[in-house]
Amino acid sequence: MPITNVHLGKGVVVTHPRLVNIYGCSIGADTKIGPFVEIQKNSSIGKRCKVSSHSFICEGVTIEDEVFVGHGVMFTNDIMPRAATSDGELKTEDDWTIAPTLVRRGASIGSNATIMGGIVIGHGAMIGAGAVVTKNVPDHAIVVGVPARVIGDCRERSETDRRARANTSTVAARRNRDFTESNTRLNAR
Repeated sequence: MPITNVHLGKGVVVTHPRLVNIYGCSIGADTKIGPFVEIQKNSSIGKRCKVSSHSFICEGVTIEDEVFVGHGVMFTNDIMPRAATSDGELKTEDDWTIAPTLVRRGASIGSNATIMGGIVIGHGAMIGAGAVVTKNVPDHAIVVGVPARVIGDCRERSETDRRARANTSTVAARRNRDFTESNTRLNAR
């Protein structure tokens, strides 16, 4: 499979270049592309992104910097797909309009999510694995399900996680200190 007519930024890593189909697009610096990925013409991937294996990024998709795309993520760009025109002729590129999709900086898209064309995924948003995203996703929203629905805010989760990590670190430090003191007393005997 080819990598043709692609603008690759400095430090881009395509882990298995013979196992991708990437053409007519741009990929920003320090981005990592996994195997079995297709990135079509007129799409753009920002800097410091990660696109995991078996993902499909079609024409009209713009992915900003620092976005994570999980395994098997599928983007679409045609809201009303049909193989043939009303006259029964096989459709060509001239017979359809691309519905552009924008994934804002820092978003994360879980494995096997499907992203319908014509939407915006907000800055720092998180898409759950297997979600089908049919509507715009607000900045920092956490969405899951079919169709995807908002269940939370990443900023709230981040603060909760930070507190949990701080508490865990404090508990671990206390246990380590208690263990050290206990060991010191045992060794002194």
